[in-house]
Amino acid sequence: MIEVDDVRKKFDTVQALGGVSFTARDGRITALLGPNGAGKTTLLRLLVGLLQRDHGSIAIDGLDPAREPIRIRDNIGFLTDQFGLYERMSTREHLVYFAQLHGMDAAAIARRTDEVVALLGMEDIIDRRVRGFSQGQRVKVALARTLLHRPRHLLLDEPTRGLDVMSTRALRRALATLREEGCCIILATHVMQEVTHLCDDVIVIAKGITVAHGSPRQLCERTGLANLEDAFVSLVGTDEGLVA
Repeated sequence: MIEVDDVRKKFDTVQALGGVSFTARDGRITALLGPNGAGKTTLLRLLVGLLQRDHGSIAIDGLDPAREPIRIRDNIGFLTDQFGLYERMSTREHLVYFAQLHGMDAAAIARRTDEVVALLGMEDIIDRRVRGFSQGQRVKVALARTLLHRPRHLLLDEPTRGLDVMSTRALRRALATLREEGCCIILATHVMQEVTHLCDDVIVIAKGITVAHGSPRQLCERTGLANLEDAFVSLVGTDEGLVA
């Protein structure tokens, strides 16, 4: 479980986060919605201890990422839009390398690699070099790398950006399976279809603060609107950065 209470972060004169509070629970997918510049990526970086907050508290299974970042990262998988893949390495070589960084032994690496490859449908690229991979194939490699050590918490920053229909469907199936296994998943996205089909809870951030938190249905009921996209626009007061 991830608990965030009144978290604030400022960069020079820019208030990136002005007071964000929510709880993301195990076995659920929580969407993080907001216009461009709302502070979503800043929040994710605070959760993994890459940035230090100015105010408020964060607890991930009771641990504070500002105080125990290494322990936190042992139980978190973080997928950003910067994949950092090595062009001359194969998919399998990527997975082995990053598994070793997590202290996994050879038997565990082999077993978990087979599981992740099956989960994401990567059999066709497991022994190919990354150079020349499509965007969808790169996302799969980065996500597989993220899942290898069986993190209890998964943070995804716009994972479907640039994916084709089949890759998006494969990702949805993988996330649904991880939810069933009890993973706590936070999905930062602009794509309302993903939220409607996948997410149990929604956190709406605008201008660095939490403006709404509830299920997609609850947000629609709160605004009196029939679909989540319209409810989102009503809550944030702008359609900037919205992707249909």
